[in-house]
Amino acid sequence: MNFVVDFAVKTHPGLVRPLNEDAVGADPDVGLFLLADGLGGYNAGEIASTMAVSTLLAELTRALHEAQEAGVPFDPRRALIEALVDVNQSIFRAALNSTAFEGMATTLVVGWLLGDRLWVAHTGDSRLYRMRGGELEQLTRDHSFSQELLDAGMVTEDEVRLLPAKNLVTRALGAGADIEPEVHDYDVASGDVLLLCSDGLTEMVGPFEIAGLMNACLPDLPDTARRLVDMANEAGGRDNTSVILVRVMEAQSAVDVPAAQAAS
Repeated sequence: MNFVVDFAVKTHPGLVRPLNEDAVGADPDVGLFLLADGLGGYNAGEIASTMAVSTLLAELTRALHEAQEAGVPFDPRRALIEALVDVNQSIFRAALNSTAFEGMATTLVVGWLLGDRLWVAHTGDSRLYRMRGGELEQLTRDHSFSQELLDAGMVTEDEVRLLPAKNLVTRALGAGADIEPEVHDYDVASGDVLLLCSDGLTEMVGPFEIAGLMNACLPDLPDTARRLVDMANEAGGRDNTSVILVRVMEAQSAVDVPAAQAAS
C-alpha cells in the first residue's frame, strides 16, 4: 500500500534553560524524521544534536537513493545501524579534539516510513509514540537509569519521577567510542499518527495527558504540536521541549488534506 505523510514540528527552549539544545529534522519525500536532545551543557549539546540530525538526514537519504539508482535491495536496518555508528564516531572525535566540546553527546530518535513499515532507531530517552484508533503506544524504551530501575522493579512510575538521577541516560551518541543503536520495525496503517519527542515533554506531561490532548486536537497537527509544548511549559518548562507529529495516510485519501505545516 502506498502512503503519504503530513507533519508538523514545534521546538521551544522552555522556561529555565538559556539555550535550546534540541535539534529536529525531516525529509518527508523519503519519510524520514529525526529528533535529538543534546547533552553536555553550554553550546556543546547543541553542536552534538545538530551534528547528529544534519549528518543522518544526508547519509540516510543518500544511502536510499544510491540503492534505488543501482536497482538493488535496500536494507533499512543496516543503513540505520551503520549511519548511527558513523555519526557516533564523529561526535566522539569532535569532543576529544576540542575542550569546548568535551563531554558532549546527544540522544536520538529516528522514525523512517518506508513502504508499509515504520523503522525506528533510538539511543537515549527521546521517544517515539504511535497513536492508532485513539490509543497512544510508546514504541521506544528509554536507555536511562530510571528505566533500568523500573525494569528491575526497584521503583514505581510515580517514584521514578522524583529520582535525582532520573535524567541520566545510559546510551547516547558521542558518549563513548562505540554505540549499540536499537532498531526495530513496525507495521503502518492509514490514520496512524507518530509522535517523536524529547524528554522535555515526557518529564513534564504524563502519557494520559498527551493522549488526551492528541485525541482532542487532531487532525490539526500544527495546533496539536503547539499545545503539547505549551502543556510542558505550563507544567514548569524545566527543559527544552521538541515534538514532531507525523500523520500517515493512504495516497488516494490525501488529495484534500492541506499541505504539511511546520510550527516553529
